[in-house]
Amino acid sequence: MEYVPRERVTSLTAVLSVVSLAVVFAAAGGRIPSSTVPAAPEWILDLIPHVNVLISATAIGTITLGWRAIRRGNVDRHRVAMLASFGLFAAFLTLYLYRLVATGGPQPFPGPDAVYQFVYLPVLAIHIFLAVVCVPLVYYALLLAFAYPVEELYQTNHARFGRVAASLWLISFSLGIVVYILLHVTY
Repeated sequence: MEYVPRERVTSLTAVLSVVSLAVVFAAAGGRIPSSTVPAAPEWILDLIPHVNVLISATAIGTITLGWRAIRRGNVDRHRVAMLASFGLFAAFLTLYLYRLVATGGPQPFPGPDAVYQFVYLPVLAIHIFLAVVCVPLVYYALLLAFAYPVEELYQTNHARFGRVAASLWLISFSLGIVVYILLHVTY
């Protein structure tokens, strides 16, 4: 059963990627006014980074489970794990963007300038770069999975793009946890 027309996978990937990244960059660049999101008490805004680190750790687990499942030939478990990973990613991003817009921008780094320049910024830059690169890869792998039955999926680029997307996703989520530790634990 086809959920996405096969001939639309590439164009739908492009549209979803552009729209998603436009929203992220608009929020990060302060182009979305805080009046566009409902107000939340300060304690909720303060709680979001802690919830997001739990979401990130859980996503690392579900991506790993999905990878192991497909290597063992368990397509159903792989599908559930990867859809859960995507749902966790969407939840993370929704909470992150909400907090970003509601607070008026990214949280300043509270640590020493040397750590900021030589540790925090490089880790953050790689984390953001990988997250941006992952968006079209994840969409493409996901849309291929919805466009083809399992028997035909092996003849597509789903596995190739899925391996790259999962690898980069794992690294990005892991670096996100490092960023959290630097912002909320170490300093």
